Amino acid sequence: MNQTLKFTDIIAVGFTLFAFFLGAGNIIFPPLAGQLAGDHLLPAMFGFLLTAVGLPLMTIIAIAVSGGSWEHLTRDLPKRISVVMAVLIFVIIGPAFAAPRTGLVAYEMAVKPFFTQPTQLYLTVFSIVFFAVAMFLSWSQGKLIDAIGKFLTPVLVLGLLILGLAVFIDPQGEILAAHAQYLTEPLTKGFLEGYNTMDTLGALMFGMLMVDTLRCRGITEPKATTNYLIKAALIAASGLAFVYVSLFYLGATSSAVASGADNGGTVLSIYVQSLFGPYGQFALSLIVLLACLTTSIGLISSCSDYFSSLTSIPYKAWVIIVGVVCAVVANVGLAQLIALSVPVLYALYPVAIVLVLLTFLRSKLPNPQASYRVALSVSFIFSLLDALKAAGINVPAFEHIPLFDIGMGWALPSAIAIVVMFFVGGAKQSAQKQAKAL
Repeated sequence: MNQTLKFTDIIAVGFTLFAFFLGAGNIIFPPLAGQLAGDHLLPAMFGFLLTAVGLPLMTIIAIAVSGGSWEHLTRDLPKRISVVMAVLIFVIIGPAFAAPRTGLVAYEMAVKPFFTQPTQLYLTVFSIVFFAVAMFLSWSQGKLIDAIGKFLTPVLVLGLLILGLAVFIDPQGEILAAHAQYLTEPLTKGFLEGYNTMDTLGALMFGMLMVDTLRCRGITEPKATTNYLIKAALIAASGLAFVYVSLFYLGATSSAVASGADNGGTVLSIYVQSLFGPYGQFALSLIVLLACLTTSIGLISSCSDYFSSLTSIPYKAWVIIVGVVCAVVANVGLAQLIALSVPVLYALYPVAIVLVLLTFLRSKLPNPQASYRVALSVSFIFSLLDALKAAGINVPAFEHIPLFDIGMGWALPSAIAIVVMFFVGGAKQSAQKQAKAL
């Protein structure tokens, strides 16, 4: 069987993955972060790129080199723990938070500005229509590349390219002084802000979805699958990096036109209208609708694919279930949904980071099974403490933990656990090598 793709198909796969990633959080968080970072733009942006581009890229590569599935990625964990982790991630990145957020951001930025007095009914109707379209385009997995990579994404990329270039050619203001935590810890704040994109968690889903998509294109051999998945990840990462750099710079130069804005969506909307005039909102609406729609398609497809593999309920039935739940949750409201998601992300993101790191270190670990279980347990315990703090719960007994004050109390204990595990099982392995030598 032919195990090669045409150049145009490789680009389409990369564009599809880029479109899956580029959704609500990718658009609304960088502008406000850029505005608050001000003259500390570069370290803040670098920190954001680490978690919003670097980690998703590493995650896709980890899935590729580990065998292209969640089972391969977590093969050193107990089966039940692996399933529970997967279900939690799929629920959070799917119907609980990320997928409904795509509909909410699409409504807030692309539809709501055109109404003088929008009511809750407007959001309800839009949610139904938006997720009905997403379900329709998620119906056939094999056609995802054709529907998204070859049609929707090129339009999205063109719009983002025009916006990105316009921001650098005609900035709407000067870069002012940094604010809040960006003044003292811009790199760390940017790193943590990248959690909000949920892209590392999303990469765990999208990587497996892209493996299935490649199989539908005739790519079944592990080596070829790994090769094309890595190429797609590099294309997607390059696109994300361009978007984030543009939106950060947009935010940093927005104080003159959008001072006092309380969210990145408002900053972006006002800035675009300042750049392009009254027709700017139409262009922004198109970009936001496409970005949010393509991401919702990827999220619904990934969740449905995974849950259908766990249950006797078929894929298409799960598409309907997940889509309907997303439409219902979307009516909670954007501010409330974001507030609810932050502690959850503080609890799960570190676990995902450590899992990806262990994937690259696995061949060097004397006892991979013990290493995975210990390191992931440590990261989860300490990330729960960070999550409690993010939720506003006071935990003074743990304030002495290094980096706990900036929301990264998990980092040092996790690093220590991984280093310690390099020495666990080493003596046994050495004895086995000596026995073989004799």
